[in-house]
Amino acid sequence: MGTIAYDRYFAPLFRSEIPESAFAQVRDQLVGALGKPTRLESLTPLSAHVADFRLGFERGSAVGQIVVDPAAPHQVTGLRITSTELREAPEASIQAVVDALKALPGGTGFALARLDNGGPVRLAAHAPATPFAIGSTFKLLILAELVRATNAGERDWDDMVTLDGSALPAGGYTAKPAGTRVSLRELATQMISVSDNSATDILLHALGREKVEAMLPVVGIRDAEGRNLPFLGTLEIFKLKGVEGGTLGRRWETADVSARRALLAGPVAQAPASAIPAALFQDRKPIRIATIEWFASPDDLLRVMDWLRRNTEGEDGEAARAVLSKNPGLGPGSAARWDWIGYKGGSEPGVINMTLLMRAKSGEWYAMAGSWNNPEAAVDEARFVALINKAAALATP
Repeated sequence: MGTIAYDRYFAPLFRSEIPESAFAQVRDQLVGALGKPTRLESLTPLSAHVADFRLGFERGSAVGQIVVDPAAPHQVTGLRITSTELREAPEASIQAVVDALKALPGGTGFALARLDNGGPVRLAAHAPATPFAIGSTFKLLILAELVRATNAGERDWDDMVTLDGSALPAGGYTAKPAGTRVSLRELATQMISVSDNSATDILLHALGREKVEAMLPVVGIRDAEGRNLPFLGTLEIFKLKGVEGGTLGRRWETADVSARRALLAGPVAQAPASAIPAALFQDRKPIRIATIEWFASPDDLLRVMDWLRRNTEGEDGEAARAVLSKNPGLGPGSAARWDWIGYKGGSEPGVINMTLLMRAKSGEWYAMAGSWNNPEAAVDEARFVALINKAAALATP
């Protein structure tokens, strides 16, 4: 398909809200999951300047809405993807899905559980206690600290954060000027629903790294100290992997927790964001995924989702559940089988994770987590997503 320069296609207001770097992040996620775009499958006008569309990809489709400026040159002022759909995986049972996951190159783990009063009760599993790199699924742990703080009355969802001009990773807030004010609710929504890295780092800083670290054992992350301390922000992980060919990362790998904290406070903080290679990850080769990442086992993530379920009950939990459920993470067919879905996933070359909290139409609660790590090559994200979608459809009680 053809390409048009970003500043020619999108209107200035759109570009001010969504920088090209943030748009590229979402685009790359779509391409990683669905393959290359192939054709416009349908375009349904809703008015003279608004239309719904379905865009075909190699392995599925995306549905969304586009808005164009009535005035020439008729640039796009709004573009939203509302859902994606993969071609259905052929597996006919949960065990068949597990067997397919086992056969993938590298390492995989999976766990499906019913959530009872006593905690998760496993229904199916493969390497459920093995820690894996989980990519952006780590953002659930920042959300958990926000839930704890708001439940305790220490924070309010509408508390405002004032941006101080500090460097941020790509996202919707990267180009915002110092002095911009944004609510905790908005930051959490962007962090979970579209995995905005800039929102993530702002929220981590606002809540406090140590506070999030203290939540790891509370929500059920085992072996937290050995793998996840200090708890990294997204810009920090990009610097560790990319600056000076990974020099900082090599120092990280051999340091203890105290030395790692000193590294973050000194050389990592002092390294400019511009020192991160623009082409980092573009070759789709895994970079230190066994040592510089966020780590959790499938069982850990079931416990995290169970903690979020138990601590967001009633009216006080409505805000958190709205954040967690804005992006269900599943295709429409799989999602329609459930009454409510909370979701967070994550990926980078060699890493993918999908973690779900699901309420059945009967009222029963379930959680499911799957991970795939391959330090030798990029993973087939579309195949993995299709398998997890099929597992979610088959798990319906």
